[in-house]
Amino acid sequence: MGEGKGSTLVHLLILVLSLTAFGFSIAAERRRSTGTLHKDDFTNRTYCIYESDVATGYGVGAFLFLLSSESLLMGVTKCMCFGRPLAPGGNRAWTIIYFVSSWMTFLVAEACLIAGAKNNAYHTKYRNMIYADNFSCDALRKGVFISGAVFVVATMILNVYYYMYFTKATTQPAQKTSRAASTVGMAGRA
Repeated sequence: MGEGKGSTLVHLLILVLSLTAFGFSIAAERRRSTGTLHKDDFTNRTYCIYESDVATGYGVGAFLFLLSSESLLMGVTKCMCFGRPLAPGGNRAWTIIYFVSSWMTFLVAEACLIAGAKNNAYHTKYRNMIYADNFSCDALRKGVFISGAVFVVATMILNVYYYMYFTKATTQPAQKTSRAASTVGMAGRA
């Protein structure tokens, strides 16, 4: 491991896991369930027929890949709370900023992905009305998985910077300030 560079394998794994989560979230957006209204002539009921529910699986897959990326990084850095202390200075400040920012974007991305997967799996079954002119089949709103994908990319970028500054802050030695001799004497005069 170079001076403040970090492990290339950790960088690579974070990128691969995050980009896989991004790909799954884009695939989930493109394969959202949509329903079409049908009327049963025998029972006079209207109901919805939905396409395949593959977007739910893609959304859960994106959720799990992003979770594994974040877990890997927090395991390697020991969540910044345990392990070697961070040396005071600019690198420590940037480490803390990127740590908090990456957790915020991570939580938003995970919320978008799991909410999208849950809402995509919800389907309207039957409606007991003969006149269902304004009846529609519930479908996931466009953009939920795309929002998750945007936050996945933001989380990935912030995680890479967090890891980079974390390794700089843990590998640099703490700077000791050398002060010149004091001009004000504290001892009594002899």
